[in-house]
Amino acid sequence: MKVGLIIYGALDTVSGGYLYDRKLVAHLRACGDEVTVLSWPWQGYGRHLAHNVSRRLWHTLVAADFDVLLQDELNHPSLFWLNRWLKRRAAYPIVSIVHHLRLCEAHPRWPMALYRRVERAYLHSVAGFVFNSQTTRQEVEKLVGSRPCTVAYPGGDRWPPLMTNAAIIRRAHEPGPLRLLFVGNLIPRKGLHTLIDALCQLPSTDWRLEVVGNTAVSPAYTRHIQVRLPAQVTLHGMLPDEALAAWLCHSHLLVVPSHYEGFGIVYLEGMGFGLPAVGAAGGAAREIITEGKDGYIVDGADTAVLAQTIHRLHQAREQLACMGLAARQRFLRHPTWEESMATVRMFLQEITPAASG
Repeated sequence: MKVGLIIYGALDTVSGGYLYDRKLVAHLRACGDEVTVLSWPWQGYGRHLAHNVSRRLWHTLVAADFDVLLQDELNHPSLFWLNRWLKRRAAYPIVSIVHHLRLCEAHPRWPMALYRRVERAYLHSVAGFVFNSQTTRQEVEKLVGSRPCTVAYPGGDRWPPLMTNAAIIRRAHEPGPLRLLFVGNLIPRKGLHTLIDALCQLPSTDWRLEVVGNTAVSPAYTRHIQVRLPAQVTLHGMLPDEALAAWLCHSHLLVVPSHYEGFGIVYLEGMGFGLPAVGAAGGAAREIITEGKDGYIVDGADTAVLAQTIHRLHQAREQLACMGLAARQRFLRHPTWEESMATVRMFLQEITPAASG
């Protein structure tokens, strides 16, 4: 197949959505498909809307020799109107890769009506969808009804197996404060401020928190975090995979009380290291975390419950060990990246006239 993929910015951007796109591109190329990545610059919502009337972009896409055009749904402001014209002239189908909807994020009321109208128009403009979770599929179907689609979960097997059952049990029973890990870009949606508020309700000797994530995405939010940072919290910024794996091995518990996750790869990756996961109720965390077995789902706004959950696991190390073993088993049952990307490729072949005919 000849496949086009439209994204904003660089394919190697550090986030779960871009990781998904990278894995898909690598899989398609390994299968012999020709993949052209069309990278459009980050320019802000208003300028992205202007892309829809760009003759240069329109002519480039109409003239492209693709069997199928993939679009990261993140690019929907640039494509919601352009796609309507493209469908009339291009010979290839348009498929959207949906990680999560802008409408599921928290935004001020005044722009939300515009966001809703633009995003819904975009979703109506494509022929099919690749979803990262059943939750994402359901959210889209509420807006546009059923369309040709596939659900292909992100994999969690970025690292080889590094933790044995014995190591998970031994780590859980190590004395001292509970070693917590937060992994995610420092943006309000990820809920680091909620976690810090919860931890400040606990004795300072009971916990330590390591924070791994890009501090430059939202400088104002990062400053807000820095001025209220307890001494038991360390901001590491972004780390290479080897350093992040070391913290995943060292920690007792992964806590990312995100307000909304279309999937939440970090929960699954942590489970590969035998880390129980604490996530928030918004989004697809429930598709990964089984309450009380391999982690907990908490109300992202209820810092008291979050604090109680962390305190309980600090006191009950045997339970922590059992949940760590269950988390590892949950990880082992999950599809690998290779399996999930093969599912996407099969769907693309089915929806592509050249491949199916």
